[in-house]
Amino acid sequence: MAVASPISPGLFEFLDDLARNNNRDWFAANKERYERDLREPVLDLIGQLEAPLRRSAPMLQVIAKRSGGSLMRIHRDTRFSKDKTPYKTNVGISLRHQADKDIHAPGAYIHLAYDECFVAAGSWRPQRETLAAIRHAIDQDPKAWRKARDQRKFRSSFEIAGESLKTSPRDYDKNHPEIIDLRRIDFIAVSPLARDDFLQPDIVKRIVGLIRDAKPWMRFLCDAIDVPY
Repeated sequence: MAVASPISPGLFEFLDDLARNNNRDWFAANKERYERDLREPVLDLIGQLEAPLRRSAPMLQVIAKRSGGSLMRIHRDTRFSKDKTPYKTNVGISLRHQADKDIHAPGAYIHLAYDECFVAAGSWRPQRETLAAIRHAIDQDPKAWRKARDQRKFRSSFEIAGESLKTSPRDYDKNHPEIIDLRRIDFIAVSPLARDDFLQPDIVKRIVGLIRDAKPWMRFLCDAIDVPY
């Protein structure tokens, strides 16, 4: 029997209201809604992901804690931003690789917002050494790269996204057969979802299935930086 999703329409209604009232007074007055409709249901979702992902993606950390776990803070870091609104208007669930504390390793990310939901896998803005290692791996074994990038199940579930250089990276010829991928500064794959998908009883199974579909992509990126996946 399928287990009901812990996510309710109230989560998305809260985020929509927050987007229109992004200030500390409103948030303080609606703290109970935040706890009831957002934080507790999302922690429940993370908890439901722990066991199945331990089997299918054991190198990813799935931690259902109120702070310091997979649920990202709702408070924005405004120190270096012109946008001084204090709160994020989305839920971010970051499933970091076990090696992430030592090296900028690929991971998975789940995004819930009123206007956009998705599951992502890979490396967003990897550090210089990590990016260089991924490019080197593509250059050294382009056949293995194409096999991972173009694997049927992966490409039927994910779109490769992110930004790229306008010119060729240093040390790579502009006519390199893999130059489009070598120019990437993000190695992220995204699977769009709808708000309604998160309300369905199969949402945990669906997220786990997507992360499983991303295995060829994740394995290549992890192999490139010499960490297991």
